[in-house]
Amino acid sequence: MFGFPAVASADDEADPYLDRLAEAAATPTLSWSDCQDGFQCASAQVPLDYNLPNGEQIELATIKLPAADPSRRIGTLFVNFGGPGPSGVDRLRERARWPWLFSDELRARFDIVSWDSRSVARSAAARCFRDVDEQQAFLGSLPDMPTDASGEAAFFASSTELADRCKQLAGPILDHASTANTARDLDLLRRAVGDPQLTYHGISYGTQLGAIYSNMFPSRVRALVLDGSMDFEGNTNGHGGEGPTVPLDTRQDVAGGIAATFDAFLRDCSAAGPRCAFSSGDPKLKWAVLAERARLAPIKVDGQTWNYAAVINAAAELSKPSDYPDLAVLLQKLFDTGTAIPGLRPVAQQATYLGNRTEAFYTIQCSDSVVPTDPAVYSRAAVSEDQRVKYFGRIGVFDALPCAFWQGHDADRYTGPWNRRTAAPILVLNSRSDPATPLRGAYAGAAELATAQVVVIEGAGHSSMYVQSTCAEQVKRDYLFSGLLPPERTGCAIDKSPFD
Repeated sequence: MFGFPAVASADDEADPYLDRLAEAAATPTLSWSDCQDGFQCASAQVPLDYNLPNGEQIELATIKLPAADPSRRIGTLFVNFGGPGPSGVDRLRERARWPWLFSDELRARFDIVSWDSRSVARSAAARCFRDVDEQQAFLGSLPDMPTDASGEAAFFASSTELADRCKQLAGPILDHASTANTARDLDLLRRAVGDPQLTYHGISYGTQLGAIYSNMFPSRVRALVLDGSMDFEGNTNGHGGEGPTVPLDTRQDVAGGIAATFDAFLRDCSAAGPRCAFSSGDPKLKWAVLAERARLAPIKVDGQTWNYAAVINAAAELSKPSDYPDLAVLLQKLFDTGTAIPGLRPVAQQATYLGNRTEAFYTIQCSDSVVPTDPAVYSRAAVSEDQRVKYFGRIGVFDALPCAFWQGHDADRYTGPWNRRTAAPILVLNSRSDPATPLRGAYAGAAELATAQVVVIEGAGHSSMYVQSTCAEQVKRDYLFSGLLPPERTGCAIDKSPFD
């Protein structure tokens, strides 16, 4: 039987855990209009501050791909594609018809809806620069990740400057961008489309949103997929009071996830033989030689200079298996110090600024998470992490550094608990080797929830959005149709090697 199954906790009035701030806000009116290629767009009005539900309102840009078979429609599937920071409107346009992410069968049964979360792109964007030229000039001049103590002062200074710019220019959204408020927005969007309960697919950061929603609105969960998931308590507060003493992604062991994924990349490359440009000889040994060569002196290739930080950052770009062949070509060219590849440049020079992705990332992440504020903590962690995780340890130390100097504060951020019993169990998907959300964190997060099951995708890369697995899409689809978890110990293979 399709639709919304009866649940034990359907009476919202009897739910003692239901977030009451959102209850006082008016349900938005969504006036959908055609916005090309079969999509419909609308704007939703929600409170800037849920403590003042009738006060200042902000607009959330929203997009929908209607169900292909309205006669068999189950409801609305809300999707957050992660980040935080990228536009959900743009990503749904780009990815709604990716068959390994949203199959024809899934798109037939659900309206698929995404939105620009508060502070992102078209939704009360946090803007820390006066114009695009200023944005690009600042981001293009950011110093490389410090590879030793000599580079830390410049890196700390640029992070401080970004935080100062945001305090000066971003406006009131800086203090109201927590994921708790986005969860309230999501519940208003659920009400606006008329669904009595939420059906949701959260990817990467979207899993944090899903976990928070499920604990703020436990009786309103119909089906939640957390895809490329994390340790929610670790991300928010840190365990055992470690928040003020351990950098954010160090406590999530992102560096370990990158290292494990890079090892998987090298193994797949070796197994692929000539299909992988870096496969000749021993790829692991070649990588060690290349990295140490770059550490000793920058590598110059056709007028471009690749320092150690640029080489490490390039090797750490492992979220998309579809990019692995190009990465292999790049590493081989650097190893040979031969001709540069047209269109490929060092990562430090690649950054392009679209919308306000960088500003929004920190506006949201720094609102949600406790982090160390003493620069000396980062300096010490850089040394120990460099020893613990060769090559990649420093990435987890420095990648959220602006939060150490952040001046926004959302008093409504969610800090737990995480184990409130939801009206339906939760499905967690995670690849075996994930550079952004390591499998260990996915298991930790699932254990924090009241009822959740992890299904492992046996591949490398970040989430089922990038790790193509027809099996994983089938598992997700069946769960979203029925609200029932798959059999225990269910796992999924990938469709093909990245080098096929």
